[in-house]
Amino acid sequence: MKITVIGGGNVGATSAQRIAEKELAHELVLVDVVEGMPQGKGLDMYESAPVEGFDTKVVGTNSYEPTANSDIVLITAGIARKPGMSRDDLQNTNAAIVKSCTEQAVKYSPKAIIIVVSNPLDVMTYVAMKTSGFDRARVIGMAGVLDSARFRTFIAMELNVSVEDVSAFVLGGHGDSMVPLPRYSTVAGIPLPDLMDQATIDRLVKRTRDGGIEIVNFLKTGSAYYAPSSASVQMIEAIVKDKKRILPCAVWLKGEYGITDNVVGVPIKIGAKGMEEVIQIKLTADEQASLNKSAADVKANIAKLGM
Repeated sequence: MKITVIGGGNVGATSAQRIAEKELAHELVLVDVVEGMPQGKGLDMYESAPVEGFDTKVVGTNSYEPTANSDIVLITAGIARKPGMSRDDLQNTNAAIVKSCTEQAVKYSPKAIIIVVSNPLDVMTYVAMKTSGFDRARVIGMAGVLDSARFRTFIAMELNVSVEDVSAFVLGGHGDSMVPLPRYSTVAGIPLPDLMDQATIDRLVKRTRDGGIEIVNFLKTGSAYYAPSSASVQMIEAIVKDKKRILPCAVWLKGEYGITDNVVGVPIKIGAKGMEEVIQIKLTADEQASLNKSAADVKANIAKLGM
């Protein structure tokens, strides 16, 4: 596999490091517009190879020619949130950035699978899909994996149990209207409602929705990157190893869950071909209503693009 990471900031560089250390690619290309930055970070990563014991070749560049014939392209480019900003506040600036990055990536790697991390995630996934002209199976947004990881973390913290025993699902848009599903969340197979009262569940759901801004408020000059990079690399690993993982990701829906022509986070089967199947689970009327509201928020933001 040859993998390109577009954006050499915290999310991109950390993702690149994880990809290299897991040896998910024979060649990893890190692209950024800042002169010297991707070259320096790429060389620094490559020099860690003898110590960490990986043979992935790491290349940093300001141009897209070295990305040619990539199998996977991870788009992390864009400005990060600051305190007081919502993900939607980034929309116009990041839409232009993601559109440009996608055009260049597709020019040199027309058969690649694109994974989008830039915010607002669902809208940027739409931008990448429309710009690339790719089938929906090859343009996937990283959202639910991160949101579910946050939900799992907060559940484990609350119950003082291992995160390995916690499973959780978060659907919908990657924003304030995301839809955590406590009914489908378990600890060692035990449903979450059997382990904590509704007030506690509601508090953890709210913290999950606010998970990104909680970190932004701490950092003040940046946003989360360790967990987002881990979530991105989990998706990449599922593709590289054709693992057929069932992961919540943002994809273009064609009637699934009663939603048409919109990018929404739902569980999918992800493997060598990208998104191989949308997994449809049964939702209660309230859960479906929450998902519909989340989808409507995404659609309203997409409409503002005028694409």
